[in-house]
Amino acid sequence: MRSDTIKKGDIRAPHRSLLRACGVLESDFDKPFIAVVSSHVDVIPGHVHLDDVAQFVKKCIIDAGGVPFIFNSIGVCDGIAMGHDGMKYSLASREIIADSVEVMLNAHRFDGMICIPNCDKVTPGMLMAAVRCNIPTIFVSGGPMEAGQNEKGEPLDLISVFSKAAAKVNGKLSSEELLAVERRACPTCGSCSGMFTANSMNCLCEAIGIAFPGNGTLLATSQHRQSLFRRAAKRIVQMVYEIELDKSGKSNIKVLPRDIITAEAIDNAMVLDLAMGGSTNTVLHLLAIANEAGVGYTMDRFNELSERTPTICKVSPSCNYHIEDVHNSGGIHTILGEIRRGCPKLLNEKTATVSGKTLGQMINGWDVRSKKITTEALKMYAVTRGNKRTNKAFCIKQDAKNLSDLKLSFDPLDCIRTCGNAYSQTGGLAILYGNLATNGAVVKTAGVLPEMMRHSGPAVVFDSEPEAYQGITSGKVKAGDVVVVRFEGPKGGPGMQEMLGPTTAIKGVKLDDSVALITDGRFSGGTAGASIGHVSPEAAAGGIIGLVRDGDIIEIDIPARKLNIRLTEDELNARTIPQHTPKINHGYLAKYRAMATSADTGGVLKIQ
Repeated sequence: MRSDTIKKGDIRAPHRSLLRACGVLESDFDKPFIAVVSSHVDVIPGHVHLDDVAQFVKKCIIDAGGVPFIFNSIGVCDGIAMGHDGMKYSLASREIIADSVEVMLNAHRFDGMICIPNCDKVTPGMLMAAVRCNIPTIFVSGGPMEAGQNEKGEPLDLISVFSKAAAKVNGKLSSEELLAVERRACPTCGSCSGMFTANSMNCLCEAIGIAFPGNGTLLATSQHRQSLFRRAAKRIVQMVYEIELDKSGKSNIKVLPRDIITAEAIDNAMVLDLAMGGSTNTVLHLLAIANEAGVGYTMDRFNELSERTPTICKVSPSCNYHIEDVHNSGGIHTILGEIRRGCPKLLNEKTATVSGKTLGQMINGWDVRSKKITTEALKMYAVTRGNKRTNKAFCIKQDAKNLSDLKLSFDPLDCIRTCGNAYSQTGGLAILYGNLATNGAVVKTAGVLPEMMRHSGPAVVFDSEPEAYQGITSGKVKAGDVVVVRFEGPKGGPGMQEMLGPTTAIKGVKLDDSVALITDGRFSGGTAGASIGHVSPEAAAGGIIGLVRDGDIIEIDIPARKLNIRLTEDELNARTIPQHTPKINHGYLAKYRAMATSADTGGVLKIQ
C-alpha cells in the first residue's frame, strides 16, 4: 500500500511510534490509511454540520476495515463575503484548498481519500487535489439546505434576501418586510437551496462519476444521508484493495481520479450543467480541473455541447423550483436519463464511476423513469424537508418509504422535463465572443428573459463591484443601459469577485427586463438576468473591456454568441486602459495576482 512508506520496516519505527500516539493500534498497520477531508467551519451554513458528518464517516471507515484520519480545509462563505473586500479571497481560496489537500495527502502517504465539501470553491479545490495526487477518492458532500418559506408558504432562498435588500435601499420595501424575509430564507444547514455554484458542483460530481447518486440533491438535514456516507466508506476501502490487487495493471480496473475525470467525463458534467442551467462558475472550475488532470479542454467545447443539449430543468434563481424539488423529481440521474432518452449518444455512458459501474449502468438504476430503477433509489428520492430550523446533520427522519407515497405540490414532469418539452433546445449556458471578449465570456442563458437575449445600449462603466452596486441603487443606471464592471478579474480584483450585489440590485430596482451587465469578474450561481461574466482577457491583462467609456454602445446577441463594442479597430487602438491600482496588493492576494490567469483558462495560477 502507499501508506507502507510510513508504516513498514524497521526504519519506520519512529513513524509508527508517532502514529501510535495518534491512537493507531497494532492491528491497524496492515489496513488502508484513509484521509477524511472535511471542510467543517462554523461560519458557513453549508459546512457548520460537517464535523458530525466527518465523525460519522470516520466510524463507517473503521467498520469497513480502514483506518481514518480527519483533517480540515478552509472555506469561504460567498454569501457572507459578498459585497466587500472579503469576496476577493473567495476564488483565491480554491488554490489554497487544492494545495493544502495535496500537501496532506503526499506528506502522510494516504492510500485513499473521502472528500466532504459543500460550498463553492471547496468542491473544485478538492477535485483539483484529487487529480494531482491520483489516489482512490470519493466525494460525499454535506448536502443542500432546505428552501425557506414566507408566511404564505411561498419559497424563499438567499437570493430573495439579496433582492429584497436592494429593494429596501431603493426605497421599494419596508424594514419590517426585509426582516421577515431575512429570518425565513435560510432555515437549515446545508449549501444554499437553489442551483447556485455549490449545488451545481456537487451535482456535477455525480455526472463526472466521482460521487454516488444523491450527492448533490439529498437534503443535508436528512437521516437518510447517512446511507450515502456508509456506501462511500465501504467503497473507498474496496477501491484501495482493488489497486493493491491490480499492481500488475492487467485487469484494467479504473478507480483512480485520472481514470474517472477524463475529457469524456467532463463532457458529461457539462451536458448536465447545460441541461439544468447551472452556475456560470462551473465553467471556470471545470477548466481548472481539466488543466490539473492534463485534459485538453477549452471554452469552445462548451458551445459545441450547448448546441446539442436541451435545457430540461430550471431551478432558482431561474425559477421557483429548488434542489429539494429536483430530488423528489428523481435527482441528477433522472436528468441524465431524460438526456439519454431524448438525445441518444450525447452522454458518454461508458465512463467509469467510483461505484465500479459505468455511468450508463448507474443511470439505469437511479433514473426514476427507468424500468430498471432500484428500490433503494425510490426510497432515497422520497426524502423531504423537515420544516424546522436546525444546523444539525441527520436530524430529520424519513416518513415516506417510497417515492410513490409522496403527495407533491408540483408536477415532477415539469421540474425535470422531457427533451421534447424542454425550456429550450439549447443549453442553459453559452460562451460569447467578439471584439469585447476575444477569448470569450460566459452567460447563463437559462436565467435570461426572452426580451434580453438581444440587447444594445450605452455603457455605464464602473471600476469595481461596490461602485456598480451604488450606481445601480442610486439611480445612475437607466432602462436600456449596459452596466460594465471591470478590473474585477483574477488579476484585477485581485481574486475575481462575484457580482451578486449588482445583479440582484438590477432586479431589486425593476430593471432586469431592460438592463444588461457585463464584467471581467464572475457571478454567483444565484445570479439571473442578462449577466455576462468572465470577459477575457480581463482589463488588468490588457483586455478590450478596459477601453470602454461611458456612452459607448455595447451590442449583445446571445443566440448568435456575440459580444461587441460598436467601435472600429482604429478607435480602439487610439485609447489606453486607465491606470488601475489593486485595492489589496499585499499578503496572499499579492502572490495570487502575480500568477493568476484570466477566466478563459479557469483562472488558474501559473508562474509567468
